[in-house]
Amino acid sequence: MDAGLAALLGAAVGSLATLGAAIVGGRAQARAQHDQWHRQQRRDACAGYLSALHDRDLAMDAVLDALRPDGPDLPDVDEKVRRFIGLAREVHRAVEIVMLEGPASLAGAAERVTHTSHDLARVMRRMVERAHAGDATRKAEDTALAAERERALYQAVKDFRLAARDTIGGTR
Repeated sequence: MDAGLAALLGAAVGSLATLGAAIVGGRAQARAQHDQWHRQQRRDACAGYLSALHDRDLAMDAVLDALRPDGPDLPDVDEKVRRFIGLAREVHRAVEIVMLEGPASLAGAAERVTHTSHDLARVMRRMVERAHAGDATRKAEDTALAAERERALYQAVKDFRLAARDTIGGTR
C-alpha cells in the first residue's frame, strides 16, 4: 500500500472515531442536561408544595390559636378559617404538580401528608363547629387530639422532605 493511501485511510478512520466519540459524548451530555432539567422540575414542584404547606399550616395554627380562649371571637375564627380554606386549595394545586412529576415514592409521601393533614383539619373543623354551638365540654379533648394530629402532620411533612431530597438528589 502506498504511503498516500495509508495516510488517507488513517485520516478517514481517525475522522470516524472522532465523529463517533462526538456523537456518544453529545448524547451523554444531552442526557445529563435532560436529567438536570427533570431534577429542577421536581425541585420546583416540591419547593412549591412545601411553601404552600407552610402557609396553610400557619393559617391552621392561627385558627387553633383563635379557638383557645374560653369565649373565642367567632367572626375572627371564621375569617381565619376562610384564609385556611383558600390556602388549602393552594396546597391541593401544588400537590397535583408533585404527583405529576413523580416518582411514586414522592407521590406516596405527599399522599401521607394529605391524609394526616385531613385528619387535623377534621379536628379543627369540629372545634370550630363546637365553638359556634357554644359547646366547650370537649375542648380539652379536642385540643389534645389536635396537638397529636399536628405532631403526626409534622412527621409526615418531614418524611416528604426526606423523600424529596432523595429524589432530587438522584438517589431514587
